[in-house]
Amino acid sequence: MSLDRQASQNAPWRCTWEAWDANEHAHNLTDWSQEYDQFSRGAFYGRIDEVRLSEMQVFKEYTSNALGQQCNVWPESLWIGIPVDGQSCRINGHQVGAQEVMCQPGGHDFELVTPDRFGIYGLVVSRQWLTRAGAADDLLAADPERLMRLQLPDHTRQATGFLIERLLGTQREQLSVKVHQDILSLALAEILREETPNTEMPPSYGHRKQVVDRIKAHLNACEAPPVALSELCEIAHVSQRTLQYSFNSILGISPIQFLRLTRLNRVRRRLSAPDTGTTVSQVAADWGFYHLGQFAQDYRQLFGEAPSVTLYRHAA
Repeated sequence: MSLDRQASQNAPWRCTWEAWDANEHAHNLTDWSQEYDQFSRGAFYGRIDEVRLSEMQVFKEYTSNALGQQCNVWPESLWIGIPVDGQSCRINGHQVGAQEVMCQPGGHDFELVTPDRFGIYGLVVSRQWLTRAGAADDLLAADPERLMRLQLPDHTRQATGFLIERLLGTQREQLSVKVHQDILSLALAEILREETPNTEMPPSYGHRKQVVDRIKAHLNACEAPPVALSELCEIAHVSQRTLQYSFNSILGISPIQFLRLTRLNRVRRRLSAPDTGTTVSQVAADWGFYHLGQFAQDYRQLFGEAPSVTLYRHAA
């Protein structure tokens, strides 16, 4: 069921989601298609406070650990993401500045890399709302690369954050759809009226993004994952130096870090959705971990629990 239809039938709708697994947390945001990989060590905690109105989704998300996020907003919509307190993150390999917000049309894949203890406000509006604002065709048909980073004055950012906090803090029985939607519509209209895209790209951005994307595509398709830097160079057809520069500039981590973290997160994903007969040793071997003692230590350091605990919890 679409967000518009569901919200119109049940409006207003408010909820809070909490999760202790990054990828489980990724699936809590209504009508989004997402996959999260945990990048920093320690037990994860995530929280989403969400309100759905008839043509609008409003939320605040908190994540305790650094993440690599693959995101896709529901179709025929526009998302605006406002980091809390101007925190820095990356969208599609571009650093988001303190005076910038993020923007993407629905139905397009994009990637966020977020730091520890990250908070973000999210506003998603439907095509119907954008049509009334006279901006549907301009924004939904625009190049997502152009819209990624919008420069926004401090007073507009702070006012919008204040409105969202106030809405999310309102009890469900006190929610007035029209009042809150009208107030948020004014804030959105100001954001879009002041739309100033940051289209600057660092030298060699396109090539470096292609290198990273080539490695990711290989990992998604391969049966035997690479485990060494030399293998990554062969896959991407670049030197070690270029590979290092590409990953550091696009994701902020080294290619070897990325490979190790990706493999550990894929193992966790498998252990979190086990089949009958799934074992830790078999899943670890499938992702190139053959020294089980070292694997178990690395897994515990990253996720804050032993792999056997993950498997037991979800198998039970």
